[in-house]
Amino acid sequence: MDILLIFISGFFILLGIAGSFLPIIPGPMTSWLGIFILSFTQYVIIDKFYLFLSFLIALSIFILDYFIPVLGVKKFGGGKGSILGSSIGLICGLLFIGPFGILLGPFFGAFIGELIVNTNNKKGALKAALGSLIGFLSGVFLKFVVSIAFAIFYFKSLMSFTQVF
Repeated sequence: MDILLIFISGFFILLGIAGSFLPIIPGPMTSWLGIFILSFTQYVIIDKFYLFLSFLIALSIFILDYFIPVLGVKKFGGGKGSILGSSIGLICGLLFIGPFGILLGPFFGAFIGELIVNTNNKKGALKAALGSLIGFLSGVFLKFVVSIAFAIFYFKSLMSFTQVF
């Protein structure tokens, strides 16, 4: 049974790393779920305080992920049009372009959204689009780092399991 739990938790760890780049899957929360499942094995002992602390970190990153792109847009002078356009662009880009749409969608969505609101401000729309892209990439980087940290913890925990045999 422990081997099955280890494989299932490893799957969630890998899915969490992929979720760092895919907006549909909450990366750190999914990786944390892998750590949580691993805690149910008989031979891998995970401190309850670590589980609680890592959950708080994953939850914080999950919540921050919704605000970081908005902060990037606002920091570069964008308004509601670019924020809404960035969100719509992310969905449309992912649906129609695929993986490249994750980068291009928010950029062009923020650009077009800002142009719709301020038709004569192309320079401001470009700055807002750049802010959207920087905010999105910052969120991806943050999710990726936390998911990798959970993966490292997973593999270190497995080392204690292999010493049992």
